[in-house]
Amino acid sequence: MLLTAARSRVTAMKPRKWNWALWAGFVICIAAPFSFLLFFVNFPVTRDFPWVSLLLFGLAAILFILGLRRAYGQSESYRGKIFGPILAVLSIALFALFVFGAFVESRRLPASLDAPRVGQKAPDFELTDTSGKLVKLSELLTGPSNPTSSPAGSSRALKGVLLVFYRGYW
Repeated sequence: MLLTAARSRVTAMKPRKWNWALWAGFVICIAAPFSFLLFFVNFPVTRDFPWVSLLLFGLAAILFILGLRRAYGQSESYRGKIFGPILAVLSIALFALFVFGAFVESRRLPASLDAPRVGQKAPDFELTDTSGKLVKLSELLTGPSNPTSSPAGSSRALKGVLLVFYRGYW
């Protein structure tokens, strides 16, 4: 009888395990928006829709659920009853801030009143080409054209300029 009471006291005083799922979820939740801002924004496939960051937030949520279930279901074995809800609330706030910034605020760009409309003639401008030489739009339209640009068998050279704008690179 004395031996079983001593054993139960020893097992009751056993230190609780570190709840790694809570802390891993929090670290991934912090890494998700920063990885988007520092790395994934450079690629069009992840910049236009931040699917990698949303997957990271989903992974963090799964780890939080696992950690909170451990903290409350097996509280004698795992820690996290105090830090679990605090980290979860902070992570939810970070997720809400990221979603608001990525899907609401980034779409509220001011309208450019001076931008030419579709079908309007573009104003004359000067830019550097790929070789670093300054080129004016008016020179491209009035100057001699490149003979390789005319169709085969055509005696007259075609003149024109194609302007291509890439989102996020102007």
